Amino acid sequence: METRQLGADGPRVGAIGLGCMGMSWAYGGSARDDDASMAVIGEALDLGVTLLDTADVYGAGHNEELVGRALASRRNEVMLATKTGLVADASTGEIRRDGSPRHVRDAAEASLRRLRTDVIDLYYLHRVDPQTPLAESWSALAELVAAGKVRQLGLSEVTVEQAAQAHAIHPVAAVQSELSLWTRDALGSARRAPVSPGASASASQAAGDLVGWCAANGAAFVPFAPLGRGFLTGAITSATFEQGDFRGANPRFTDEAVAANLRIVDAVRAVAERHGATPAQVAIAWTLAQGDHVIPIPGTKKSRYLRENIGAAELRLTADDLHELDKLPAAVGSRY
Repeated sequence: METRQLGADGPRVGAIGLGCMGMSWAYGGSARDDDASMAVIGEALDLGVTLLDTADVYGAGHNEELVGRALASRRNEVMLATKTGLVADASTGEIRRDGSPRHVRDAAEASLRRLRTDVIDLYYLHRVDPQTPLAESWSALAELVAAGKVRQLGLSEVTVEQAAQAHAIHPVAAVQSELSLWTRDALGSARRAPVSPGASASASQAAGDLVGWCAANGAAFVPFAPLGRGFLTGAITSATFEQGDFRGANPRFTDEAVAANLRIVDAVRAVAERHGATPAQVAIAWTLAQGDHVIPIPGTKKSRYLRENIGAAELRLTADDLHELDKLPAAVGSRY
């Protein structure tokens, strides 16, 4: 697999990483299988994946523990990314933001224990806490770098202005946000999908051109959900999800939205057929084509899909393909 640089002075990692969230959280619990997930992580490393992404809020620490066990004998083979700043209520599951310096410090120590490591390679502020000035949260994170507990810092779901503010205090190595063929807010207004009747303008459109900001400032851009939470693979054709799968309450996955958004999948499938590829591979290849600093982190719990996703690194979309995909309409339904 080709490699891409993680931050201006950071290491090179495989062009496609692995998002581990779904192994523990958000998509329903019936398919959770820790042994199978750890096997997938091991196989990912064998295939050249060197960036693993988790967070302390995923499964209330379960996902970090899972990743820590999977890397017990292979820690030096990966760049390990985790996050702080979101806290889930144990009884209600409600998520709140906490970017206070005390929480940042305490959360880092807890993550280090769960991950079975003495240093976090890339530590993200998962969300900016409106109750804590960003400068305070970011300075606390920078102190962790100075203490040798963290190597690089990143931001998740921020605006260009917030990224610039943090970067002036301590270098931003990576910005993580949703980016896919049906969520293009991070590309800025000039690159967003045309909004058609029934489509919803996203509240995050004010974020600005984050992909461009990263390129100009030596940061990697790390797209999560490059497969549209599974929709762009073509495997979802109805709004039927098990209890606990957050897509069941997501505006993009209602019956009406699914029916309307299948036209996006049909167009992606047409491009895939020309290349002898799958829709998933086209979707990931499109994110890779947005810049050499873009490192998508599709998630999966299955070996078959892991290999399919990694195969996208070999797919080269033509200028005509990209033009056709860029013209796709905006998705019906907001992303949250």
